[in-house]
Amino acid sequence: MNNTSQNSQTIAEKLADHFKALAYDTLSDASRTAIKRLLLDYLGVAVSGSQTESGKVAGMFAASTGGRAESTLIGGTERVPAMLAAFANAISSHSVELDDIDVLALFHFSPPVYSAALSTAEQKSASGKELLVSLAAGCEMMERLSKAANPSLRDRGYHTTPTCGTFGATIAAAKMLGLSAEQIVSALGLAGAQSCGLMEMYGPSMQKRFNPGPASRNGVTAASIAQLGFTGAATIFEGERGFLAAFTDQSFPEQLTRDLAQPYRLDIEFKPYSCARPIHNAIDCALEIRGKHSPDLDQIEHIGMARHPDWAHYHQNADPATYHEAQVSLPYSVAVALADGQALFAQYNNARLKEPLLKKLASLVSFSVDESLPRGVSCLMTVKMRGGAEYSAQIDYPKGSIQNPMTDEELRAKFDSLVIPVLGVERAAAIADRVATIEHCGNVRELMSLLQRGQGAGAARGGEKIDA
Repeated sequence: MNNTSQNSQTIAEKLADHFKALAYDTLSDASRTAIKRLLLDYLGVAVSGSQTESGKVAGMFAASTGGRAESTLIGGTERVPAMLAAFANAISSHSVELDDIDVLALFHFSPPVYSAALSTAEQKSASGKELLVSLAAGCEMMERLSKAANPSLRDRGYHTTPTCGTFGATIAAAKMLGLSAEQIVSALGLAGAQSCGLMEMYGPSMQKRFNPGPASRNGVTAASIAQLGFTGAATIFEGERGFLAAFTDQSFPEQLTRDLAQPYRLDIEFKPYSCARPIHNAIDCALEIRGKHSPDLDQIEHIGMARHPDWAHYHQNADPATYHEAQVSLPYSVAVALADGQALFAQYNNARLKEPLLKKLASLVSFSVDESLPRGVSCLMTVKMRGGAEYSAQIDYPKGSIQNPMTDEELRAKFDSLVIPVLGVERAAAIADRVATIEHCGNVRELMSLLQRGQGAGAARGGEKIDA
């Protein structure tokens, strides 16, 4: 505890004391399980994402800058400085739109937090138990700040994953590096100096994939330089020109320190479909109608999509030019779900965007606002057929949500589908086994060495995933 009384402490000082005291034995069983499930999911998504255009460019950038071989480029062949591994791996893990999501569909935990924690864990030869604590701390920090800043932060045009993720990555790295409470305060201040990320990212470019990269790298930077004695502002959250004042019109600072003495509940949701999470409800609607009614797609006259006001005006592009755009297009996602019965990365392929049936179905989607829908991501879909028949479905909790979860078997199947094409069957099994017992791992490098191509038995021979 800092020398000042609890009442006179800043928010950063209270958080620093809290996270400094966090230890493996203080984590609840539920948190340990959630963190390990997300670790498996993150690694699978990052391996697959490393083989995309954006993942490859990020890896090339990290490898081209030189420096100490400290941390693994997931899905690559190089080891690079920890900050650059965090940067590139965060981009890879956000490049196939299959990374985790919070319950409000505002941000992704793993790209900034897990990338920062794993890169610093390798740098310090940390144990699996230390890794789990670091991951739990980073995720908690990120979600607390999102709750304090949203929805205003999002509505003002800031992207929650990088803006809040910088702080999550900072706490994850600070725990891994063993910072004192005073150093953690400084690291949080320096995280605020580097927090960034705009929602002006939708379109044909790779920009959305880029956003978690600086957040993860900046978190490692903030913790590392604070460890060396660089000091930061203790009032970074509530100050007159602090994070909440700068990034929001309305904030809830009490969320940052609410119930610090209680075990933190991490609600992490997983994505079965390769697109933006608020679109998943619409995909589930399409799959329900397809499964129940098998509509003749050529006879569909109109597809009405009622959405909650929180997300009603997003994801409306009906004519995506690249797969990057398609992954944030609700009309295309509904079309491919109706046509294929799934919406995996293979469906978001540049070659498919001009298919006449998909273009026609996407053009039939119209949007409306329905304030009566119970959740921000809720969707009510109505399909009108020639001849007068109508089919409807409403989804409030999409597959992968807390209320409609993916099972361990489904998560493993997702992991295998992403990793086997890149690293092979034996390697995928070895990674999954190591994650399952990560708390008994003496050095996280043992896990990370399995994530490189061309290392050890079972690696795929010349069989990289093809770019979309």
